[in-house]
Amino acid sequence: MSSSYAKRWIILAILSSALFLIVTDMTVLYTALPTLTQALGATASQKLWIVNTYALVAAGLLLGAGTLGDRLGHKRLFVSGLVVFGLASLLAAFSPTPEVLILARALLAVGAALMMPSTLSIVRLIFTDEQERAVAIGVWASVASGGAAFGPVLGGFLLEHFWWGSVFLINVPIVLVALVLAWLLIPRMAGDASRHWDGVGSLQVMVGLIALAYAIKSMGLQASSWSEVGLATALGVACLVVFTRRQRRLAQPMLDFAIFRTPGFLASVLAAVVAAATLMGLQLVLSQRLQLVQAMSPLQTSLFMLPLPLASLVVGPLAGACLHRVGAMRMLIGSLLLAAVGIGGLLLWRDASTWVQGSCLVVLGLGVGAVISAASTTLMNSIAEQQAGMAASVEEVSYELGGALGVTVVGSVMSAVYGSHMAAQAGLSPDAQVADSLEAAVRVAQTLPGSAQASLVAVAHAAFESAYAASLGLLVALLVAVAAWVYWKNGVGAASAAQVREC
Repeated sequence: MSSSYAKRWIILAILSSALFLIVTDMTVLYTALPTLTQALGATASQKLWIVNTYALVAAGLLLGAGTLGDRLGHKRLFVSGLVVFGLASLLAAFSPTPEVLILARALLAVGAALMMPSTLSIVRLIFTDEQERAVAIGVWASVASGGAAFGPVLGGFLLEHFWWGSVFLINVPIVLVALVLAWLLIPRMAGDASRHWDGVGSLQVMVGLIALAYAIKSMGLQASSWSEVGLATALGVACLVVFTRRQRRLAQPMLDFAIFRTPGFLASVLAAVVAAATLMGLQLVLSQRLQLVQAMSPLQTSLFMLPLPLASLVVGPLAGACLHRVGAMRMLIGSLLLAAVGIGGLLLWRDASTWVQGSCLVVLGLGVGAVISAASTTLMNSIAEQQAGMAASVEEVSYELGGALGVTVVGSVMSAVYGSHMAAQAGLSPDAQVADSLEAAVRVAQTLPGSAQASLVAVAHAAFESAYAASLGLLVALLVAVAAWVYWKNGVGAASAAQVREC
């Protein structure tokens, strides 16, 4: 084994460790939020900002950071991102107030946005052999899909033994090791100094993406202000329209829209959006059902869902290794349908044993992991080296917005079906307190006498089960619809290595 061969895979391990920190920080607060809220005395509004600031800021900065890396060099941005992420983790761990923690979460997002496109771009640049690159991107994809699902497990474990700040402090030693190894091992990447970086366009797309992400997340809240949603949507659409028109006029655009006409590129972006939406949407509804209906603790819930990220971690490299034989579009279609089978199994056997439901989660994890691996490889193989940051940032924006869409759409369906079922079954008006959520119904039931309490809880559980089934059915339909669209637009060719390159 040559030293250069071993060095490439060590660099991939460094990049993967940083990526793991980035994606787990998206979900690690799912289990830590109640403890953290009580310790800091955070209000309901502050809780939302503590959770959402990270994703909102990261989504807005990703595209500009990716193209900046093409100009300045991806190693420089990656190392800078590690420094910012490490310092922000320290600030978050020892935050004395909710306001300081919100600021720290915003700084974490800045570090993540600097690092995330660089991780995939560096993989694209150091793995010159296409078959090796497909396996390496498969590893990257498995960490991206599995890491987010590991976040709640990590948070639950740390809270069993340490204080809430440990969910952030654990980042620091990993950052320090990665920083030293990255500085020593990742080759200097000078970038293309002649490449124009569009500061105005970066600001336009940042405001547009943050506004749209905020609108999407706000729509999923029960107490959402529709005037705020409308204003944020209008601002986001306006900024992105202006950004698009500006990019089409520039000789060196920050985002070259011509890449979306590359065969397979648009299909891969759409598949990445749907995979992220499925992963985040399923986590939302399943974690609620396990805790609210089956009375599991946060840690028990996380362990129940562990087969999903484990399967995603395993399948990524395998999907990358098989991609040149199976073909990119064929793997996308098959993986989307496999994910649909996994969710369909959870829907049909939702009251089955843990082993049966765990098997369905494995199938879902295999499907989602393979989708992200195939989509990421196709995206990175479709562009020239000097545009690696652009393609990487498009993929990661797709993942961020897909996750936000999944939570919002699935959460909205859950609320609508639950509320209408409660109104019909319990003779309640749609705005009655018990129709808002299962938690509210349980709180009301606790004030009632024995028989009335049991009756209301039973009706609320039945309503929640109807909402859960509707949400899973929606995800199955979405996955099948996108698989059909990919087949219709791209076919199932691309079985050879040459055809994978054309994708």
